[in-house]
Amino acid sequence: MAANKRWRNAGLYGLLVVVLIALGTAFMGGRPSADNSPRSLRYSDFVASVQNNQISRVLISPDRGTALVVESDGQRAQVNLAPDKDLLKLLTDHNVDIAVQPTRQAPVWQQALGSLLFPLLLLGGLFFLLRRAQGGGGNPAMSFGKSKARVQMEPQTQVTFDDVAGIEGAKLELTEVVDFLKNPDRFTAVGAKIPKGVLLVGPPGTGKTLLAKAVAGEAGVPFFSISGSEFVEMFVGVGASRVRDLFEQAKKNAPCIVFIDEIDAVGRQRGAGLGGGNDEREQTLNQLLTEMDGFEGNTGIIIVAATNRPDVLDQALMRPGRFDRQVVVDRPDYSGRLQILGVHARGKTLSKDVDLDKVARRTPGFTGADLANLLNEAAILAARRQLAEISMDEVNDAIERVMAGPEKKDRVMSEKRKRLVAYHEAGHALVGALMPDYDPVQKISIIPRGRAGGLTFFTPSEERMESGLYSRSYLQNQMAVALGGRVAEEIVYGEDEVTTGASNDLQQVARVARQMVTRFGMSDKLGPVALGRAQGGMFLGRDIAAERDFSEDTAATIDEEVSDLVAVAYRRATTVLSGNRAVLDELADLLVEQETVDAEQLQELLLSRDVHVADYV
Repeated sequence: MAANKRWRNAGLYGLLVVVLIALGTAFMGGRPSADNSPRSLRYSDFVASVQNNQISRVLISPDRGTALVVESDGQRAQVNLAPDKDLLKLLTDHNVDIAVQPTRQAPVWQQALGSLLFPLLLLGGLFFLLRRAQGGGGNPAMSFGKSKARVQMEPQTQVTFDDVAGIEGAKLELTEVVDFLKNPDRFTAVGAKIPKGVLLVGPPGTGKTLLAKAVAGEAGVPFFSISGSEFVEMFVGVGASRVRDLFEQAKKNAPCIVFIDEIDAVGRQRGAGLGGGNDEREQTLNQLLTEMDGFEGNTGIIIVAATNRPDVLDQALMRPGRFDRQVVVDRPDYSGRLQILGVHARGKTLSKDVDLDKVARRTPGFTGADLANLLNEAAILAARRQLAEISMDEVNDAIERVMAGPEKKDRVMSEKRKRLVAYHEAGHALVGALMPDYDPVQKISIIPRGRAGGLTFFTPSEERMESGLYSRSYLQNQMAVALGGRVAEEIVYGEDEVTTGASNDLQQVARVARQMVTRFGMSDKLGPVALGRAQGGMFLGRDIAAERDFSEDTAATIDEEVSDLVAVAYRRATTVLSGNRAVLDELADLLVEQETVDAEQLQELLLSRDVHVADYV
């Protein structure tokens, strides 16, 4: 009610300003003088009276639009003049006295006063409204510097730590923060101080914001949530004002938690742009640094921030005293994925054949958001197929849909193109199945998905993905498998009939070979040396640009080594497929007939043939 009253008062004051401006404008133009209200005369009657010599004098207005007519008998009339070029000649021929009324000008003092009155009224009205808005605080248009944080004095996020699964390490770090807020005596008794800030770092979709909601739900203290982008405005200083206002509110409600999502929007490294110290983002960051660990300190305020770009954050923001803890929220492992699937399967009707353990093993590298989307896609497919329960078929289709896109069964494919795609995918699968120390084949399909005409699915090693350690032999096998489709086309159809279907495979091979030479030190000629330093420009494409720190001779050697690695992989793929041409034909025929071949069928096919893997290493 108070806010509505302030808005009504502001509207009345605005109306008052408008009225004053109108009065000033009228005053500048002067008040109209009284007249004798002469009668109106039609223009045709006026011309006829002139021709009959009944008009003695005509007083024309300055704008030539009207005229005051004096008749021979002394009566006066007013006429609206038409744009008639013969009018003056007509009046002269009949001896009519013609005069033009001069432009009326106000006195000098009145003109000066009128010219000053309008801007004075305007400025006075705006100043009055501004003071009124600042005093009442009810006008959002004037609250640029106010924080836009959402405040929950008793957080009801409906999320607790029981709803967070698969990231036990990160959950433990934040559980201690919640315990500190609930039972500070247990920590202070041994001299522990409450952490000032916790920075959640991890890829998108791993559950950073979910963790913050769980902290709010568990702590039971006032919770302020805001996005980093809400600090930044086009006006310099507004963001810093919002930071000050946010921490002023937080101090009044301490102990409390302040959650800043996507802090990289405001916390990027300083000195990287062209704005210098007057840049709005830098001003906001400086104020944030001061509030987090300045002279005053913020006892009882815990900052929880989340970002997936920790590499761009300013070093002053990352140091202890501001963010004492950096919690890595990484992609979940197998057990973590199994727990996450259990959480997201609570509200879904799953049939008995759905094995979440198999789903967890088929989805390495999936984040919590990916797994939630996976089960949701499976539920949508079940509803589309008018099923009462979600079966394993829907889950498998959802996995492939998330990984490669939806099926395009309505696409018309000729028999020739279908067989070519079958040979291409059979080449990938056969080389991958016969290469030692490589990921097992999971499924082969020639059903178009997304932009791909067919796909061969492999099951990546959980250990390799978690550690990020790939051996030289694995990378060589990876290149050979990627070239398997192109080699199969050449063997079956000849070099003149190869297609552009292997373009992505060739890009992958070139990228892996160059990384082996320049980044991993897997070159016989160059040895264990890394070539090409990443550029230091924060906003100048640092992630994709590299500084050339080697000579032309070294560059030529790098190209030679890359070509040699690709040639070796090509020869290995050719050896495998040429030595197993019968198996390649049989697998392609099976794909043309069934469109999909799973891992069990591929193993049965290989076991029925006497294939020795050692011959092709």
